[in-house]
This record gives sequence, structure tokens and C-alpha cells, in this order.
Amino acid sequence: MTEFAEMSKEELEQAKEAADKDYEELKSRNLSLDMSRGKPAPSQIDHANGMLKEMTDYHTKAGMDVRNYGVLDGIPEMKELFSELLDIPAGQLIVGGNASLNLMFDAVMRLFVFGTMGEKPWGQLDKVKFLCPSPGYDRHFTICEILDIEMIPVAMTKEGPDMDMVEELVGSDASIKGIWCVPKYSNPQGICYSDETVDRLASMKTAAKDFKIFWDNAYGVHPVFEDVKVKNIIDACEEAGTKNRPYYFFSTSKITFPGAGVSLIASSDENINEIKKVMGAQTIGYDKVNQLRHVQFFKNAEGLRAHMQVLAECMRPKFETVLKYLNKELAGTGLAVWEEPKGGYFVSVDVYPGCAEEVVRLAKEAGVVLTGAGATYPYRKDPKDSNLRIAPTYPTVEELEQAMELFCVCVKKAALHKLVRE
Repeated sequence: MTEFAEMSKEELEQAKEAADKDYEELKSRNLSLDMSRGKPAPSQIDHANGMLKEMTDYHTKAGMDVRNYGVLDGIPEMKELFSELLDIPAGQLIVGGNASLNLMFDAVMRLFVFGTMGEKPWGQLDKVKFLCPSPGYDRHFTICEILDIEMIPVAMTKEGPDMDMVEELVGSDASIKGIWCVPKYSNPQGICYSDETVDRLASMKTAAKDFKIFWDNAYGVHPVFEDVKVKNIIDACEEAGTKNRPYYFFSTSKITFPGAGVSLIASSDENINEIKKVMGAQTIGYDKVNQLRHVQFFKNAEGLRAHMQVLAECMRPKFETVLKYLNKELAGTGLAVWEEPKGGYFVSVDVYPGCAEEVVRLAKEAGVVLTGAGATYPYRKDPKDSNLRIAPTYPTVEELEQAMELFCVCVKKAALHKLVRE
């Protein structure tokens, strides 16, 4: 396919008119689809419905009645399952409620109010900054924004964050206190951190003694096409002598029920003990009935992995549909580039610079709601107005066919109007 940037003015005008015509035809179909968030489809969630059957035993192996008070850090069976699944010692993790986001927010708040390892609480400092690999996860950025943490965008490479930039920044500025990381099938690009990236994050010199890596392994067991191995940050930091640096987060929200999953925070023994002192004032313990329900359903880590293979089979046709349309309609046009993720929940597309917001507007006008332009950048400011996050998991394949046909036409229409003006 000819690159549109190489076309004559007359050819561009003709292509623009064709895109306008295609858009009006699709708009007349009165579509009504929402692809703004990466939600599991009901057909995915249905595979966990066996967990909702009546429980006949409410006791742990040790005889604890999970319906009653007690156990701040999670029942042993749930900790053992997570330990086996993620290769983290059971004693170095705390089992939480349905949302790892809750645990992330609490972790930042504890640092603001209490500090860590004798360092001054962040709330008493003039300025706190975080590194934000971008494109990234908007809810990470929201935590920073609501707490007035200055966000510094860091470019992503094929191996993870630009580590030359990261090392230079953290080594010279003590007000930089943390970095957000989605290490496997990153949100939204699907990039997996290389071993070198993980080792550099663990071993880099930081001006701040209390620098923290917020390791959000949200898609750690979510292969779609290929299961990629990412080095364990807790092990890497232990080897590098920085064992107190990482906070590791995970949840089953996109494995079982988003509204009733189980989450965890893991870290060094020292960090876990520090967290439990504050957490013990906050709660007597999270939902142990739900923890036991998960254990009874999966039985062990292998049972959970088998469940994820079933979910991968549900999601694969949807990712294939998105990539089919991108390759068919936009490959070779110069109007968009995209990643082909091996797993996770999203497909990241960079449309023609200056057109992302217009693509979102056009799609919405024709009945398809996309994630907002700029959402994948701190302060919702994409410097190129280019990146868009496609969330293919919730719609059916048939709905995706319609949505992607419209998406590609919107990309062409927005870019061609801009090219003709230029």
C-alpha cells in the first residue's frame, strides 16, 4: 500500500473523499459499543462461576473458621497458592481484597504519612516526584495526581523503560521517590521487561535512600499468544543488595471476578513487617471467605494456570481480529504503527501525529467509545497526540469486527484531513 505522505495533493483529496464516504456509511449503522476500558467479557467471567457454588467447608487446613475475625495477612492456603504461582516466599506477601489498586494507593499513602525505614515521611517534603514510563496505566497516574506527586514521563523501549534516562534521573534527584512498572505485557503496549532492564532497576544508584519500585504485575499470568518469562524483581533486588526497594502487586481481578478477586502486596521481610504495623490499625483482615473460595476452586497454582489457558483461548480471537484489521487497513499507509502483544489486555496504536483526539471524537460520534486520547500519559498530555489504547476483551468478535472497521476509517479520515490541510 502506498504511503499517504508520498501522495500528490490530488491523490490525497481523492483518498480523503473516499474515507469521508466510508465514515458516513459506518456512522449510519448506529453502532453502540464501549471499548474504553480493559474489562473481562461476561463469557470470560463465566468460567469462574463454579466458585460461586455453595461452600460446604469454611475452615482452613489448620481448622480456622474463615467466617470469623482474624488473620491480617491472609490465610496460609491463599499465600501458598500465590507463592507457588509467582515464586515469592509466602512470608513475604500479604493477601488483600479485590483490588491491587487499593494496595498501591495505601502503599503510597503510608510513605506519605509514616515514611519508611526511618526516612522522613513524603508528606513532609517540599516535592515528591515519580517516574512514569509512558504510554502507561492511567490509574497509576491518577494516584500521583491526586497526591500532587510530580510525574516525569519516561519513554518505553522494546525492553521496558529507557534505562539510560531512568538511571540518569534517579541518580541525580533525591526528590524522585519511585517508578511505576507494569513489567509483563505492559499496559498498553504489551512490552515485556528484559532481564537486563530488571537487573538495572534493581542495581541502579538512587539519590533517594527511600526510592521505591512499584511493580504492578497485573498481567503476570495473562498470555494470549505466548507466555513470556520476566525476571523476578524481588530476587533481582535481593541479589543487588536493594531488597527493600520493590513493592510487588498482583491480583486475580482479571482471572476470576473483577469485583470479587484477591490481591497481594509482596516485598522484603522488613517492608512487610513495616506494612503490617500500619495495616493492623486499618483492618483486622481482608475477606478470608473469598480467599478460601479461590483456593477451593483452583486448588493450586497449576489449577490457576490451566484456567488462564482457557481464558487465553477466549481472548485470542479478539486480539487476532484487532490485528487483522490493523494489518489489512493501515499497514504500509504511514498513518499508524502498533505493537503486536504476546499477552495482556490491550493493543497500543500510534496514529498520525496530531490525530488521536480527533480519532476518538469521530469514533464516538459514530457510536464507538474508545479510551480517551492522552489517557496513557501523565496529566493526559500526549506530546504527539498520537497514542490510542484499544481494549478488545469485552466486546464479542462480531462487535469488534464493526468497531475495528470504524476505527481504521476514523484513523484514515483524521489523518487525511490533516495531510490535505498541510
